[in-house]
Amino acid sequence: MNEPAGTAPIRVALADDQAVVRMGLRALIEREPDLEFAGEAADGAGALRLLGEARPDVLLLDVRMPGMDGIETLRAIAADPGLAATRVVVVTTFEVDHYVFAALQAGASGFVLKDSAPEELTRAIRVVASGEALLSPSVTRKVIGLFGRHDAAPVEGIDTLTPREREMVAWVATGRSNDEIAAELVISPETVRTHVSRAMVKLRARDRAQLVVFAVRSGLASP
Repeated sequence: MNEPAGTAPIRVALADDQAVVRMGLRALIEREPDLEFAGEAADGAGALRLLGEARPDVLLLDVRMPGMDGIETLRAIAADPGLAATRVVVVTTFEVDHYVFAALQAGASGFVLKDSAPEELTRAIRVVASGEALLSPSVTRKVIGLFGRHDAAPVEGIDTLTPREREMVAWVATGRSNDEIAAELVISPETVRTHVSRAMVKLRARDRAQLVVFAVRSGLASP
């Protein structure tokens, strides 16, 4: 992918306890002209120090690390207003386990598998850097299947949503894009985008990943 003239590269940092994984991810980042390697860490504490110093746009974060694991690291990032600009992509060995929903609740913007194709990893970086979330339909279905069966819990602001906005939140929880939702409902993508944006404001959701969490917690995950 060629970097548009005048566009700053996306600065990417990574945190993983396996040196060989860090080496591979760094090589992948450095070969892309629109990405810039911003540093690496071997654990959560190191990741927090790195974020404070380098201020990357995106952090690729392993969930299972010794000491401060990825979930604790995500919570620490979410609690620090100074780190709010960094988007986090969880890089995991497992497609869906109990860490995934916890990671979404803690503020992850999405996740990818460590054995994903290189183009999938770089796409994940670009997607979250643009302000979107990366959640595939298969993953969201499994998350809902694992956690949506529990009793629904109140979500602050959910009662302020209009019926259409509640419907859009439920559709977002299926992992579909605005264009795909629009096609299903035979409405314009702009209409979907408007309702989703309003729902995000009312629920104070950082991105679509948080909308999925809210949909599951509030029982809206079945459009």
